[in-house]
Amino acid sequence: MAGGRGTRLMPLTANRPKPMVPVLGRPVIDYVKDAMVAAGLSEIIVTTGYQGEQLVSHVDTWGITSRVNQEETPMGTAGSVRLLFDELNETFVVGSGDSVASFDIADLLKSHRESGAKVTMALWEVEDPTEFGIVGLSKDHQGAIESGLSEGYISKFKEKPKLEEAFSNLINAGLYIIEPEVMDLVPSGEKYDFSKQLFPDVLSRGWPMYAKTVNGIWFDVGHPFELHNAQMALVEGRDELPFPMPKGEVLPDGSFISDSAMVSGHIEKSIVLEGASVNGAVVNSVIMSNSRVEGVSESSIIGENSVIESRIQHCVIGDGLHISVDLENERR
Repeated sequence: MAGGRGTRLMPLTANRPKPMVPVLGRPVIDYVKDAMVAAGLSEIIVTTGYQGEQLVSHVDTWGITSRVNQEETPMGTAGSVRLLFDELNETFVVGSGDSVASFDIADLLKSHRESGAKVTMALWEVEDPTEFGIVGLSKDHQGAIESGLSEGYISKFKEKPKLEEAFSNLINAGLYIIEPEVMDLVPSGEKYDFSKQLFPDVLSRGWPMYAKTVNGIWFDVGHPFELHNAQMALVEGRDELPFPMPKGEVLPDGSFISDSAMVSGHIEKSIVLEGASVNGAVVNSVIMSNSRVEGVSESSIIGENSVIESRIQHCVIGDGLHISVDLENERR
């Protein structure tokens, strides 16, 4: 699923769809694609809408059996998959193309088959579940919620609970294994959502739904500053990644400098990607490809091909901009 506009990521998504936002120089969508390929999936179809032509060009470079299905109007997560109804005639996997995800899908498929579930969902454990959809689990189908389980049958959902309402800290990680008959429940031609509409319907019908907490990598990059956290964590866990890191130097504080970047200034807890240069100071920031920092960047994200000659703090700068005035808490 790669149809989101990524409005919270603006201006980084002004000229690209959310799944094409780079993380360590790779589009976000490539992380879940790699996990699917590693699981031996036979074909990958990317459902998209906003600026989908960029995804068409990118998917053509994958070198695997894959294509893009572009919706004419936004159909929601389940609605976009429903457009492929005639092709979904066996067990299929649905993944979110706008989060950094890399985990063992083959293991999830094994649990799905053993449980006899109609839907199996990947879960991720978080400290604060209030910004996500949480899941309550039971050892038995249609059983009561049991705390402390890392996998089991789904008994209850709740979207973005208040802290006092949270019965679980296990969240929907946006990867599902689905039996084709489940898509019969999705109305044709309507905007329809997996987590808000389809899955509660499946649960209300008494159909078995299973879920399992996954090990590996998962980051929601819905907000620009989460791009910094995700990339710093990827660098920290680089020895356990199932894909090669871009070539570069990792500093003692966890900063990453691409081999093709040039840094003569100060860098601290930051990411400097291909072709970028730092002659000033960069702290807690991400400097994307071919950008140049002559001034100071603090806790900021700088898009591609931009120049910073002043001091910016807590800012998000888009692609191809020249900033020569001091900025704080701004998006340009």
